[in-house]
Order: sequence, then C-alpha cells, then structure tokens
Amino acid sequence: MRWSLLLLPLFLAACGSEEPREEGQSVVARTSEGELPGWLTPTDGTDPARWLAGREAGRPLADDAPEVAALRTSLKTARTGFVEDPRMMANRTVQLGQMLAEIGKPEPYRRLIDGLGGIAGQRGRHKSLYGEMVQHYYNARAQGADHEAALARLASHDIRVTTQP
Repeated sequence: MRWSLLLLPLFLAACGSEEPREEGQSVVARTSEGELPGWLTPTDGTDPARWLAGREAGRPLADDAPEVAALRTSLKTARTGFVEDPRMMANRTVQLGQMLAEIGKPEPYRRLIDGLGGIAGQRGRHKSLYGEMVQHYYNARAQGADHEAALARLASHDIRVTTQP
C-alpha cells in the first residue's frame, strides 16, 4: 500500500493534459526525426513504438527498424486489453523501465508490454488500466519477485480496475 501511494504522483504526472484551447484553435502535432522527446504528449505526432524503441536503443531509430516493428506489434496486441492508448502505454512503460533500473531489475520494454498485455488479454471483454497494472507489477518486483513471478502474482490475484467495453 505504501508503494502505491508513493508511486501514484509519478504515474499521474505522466498522464499529460491538454492545455485549454480557444474555439477554432487547432492542435499542431510535432514529430522529429533527429531527437527523442522526454515524454509523449497528447499532441505529439511521434509513433509510440518508434519512440520506445529509440529510448531503449539510446538514439532515434528508423521507422522500419526491426525493433520498432516488434514494439508496434506488442503495443497493438496489448492495446486490446487496456483502456489507455499506445502513447500513454509507452510513457508508462518508460517510467516502469526507469523504476526497475533504479532497483537493479531492468527489463526490456517489449517484455514488459507483452507480459502485462498477456494478462489483460486473458480478462475477456473487460479492459484493464495499464497504469494500475504497471504499479502492481513494480510493487511485486520491488518485493523481490522476478518478472515471471510478478506476472503470475498479477494473474492469480486478478488485481485490476476494469471498465465495460
């Protein structure tokens, strides 16, 4: 419980919010071939899979790079089980990756997305909250569980917040 209260502000900070717009004002999406933004904002035109792959590689990758294609597939598959969009899932995955690295338990982004997505996909028509699942996964890892044990704990305890389709 303590961990979840401590982590909540971190997760909420990454949600991003759109600034109020005056009527008729358009949103301009930004994307860059040569740099990776720190986080993906609601108006960011960067492909979440490409951004994630680039963050993991430490440099921007081509749109057709195998790592980008693999993460694109993972996000698309996982998306069917979660409420959040791929942009938010990408932001939360990077947060989780950073927190795991800080406790000496790094994991590849694709392994995280595929693992959590696999659990959400088993829940049928009810969608899960990726952010909440990430939080519970991190808590299990911080308590000493390895990747597979943390996923098993999530699956067996059916920890989730769902919404109807």
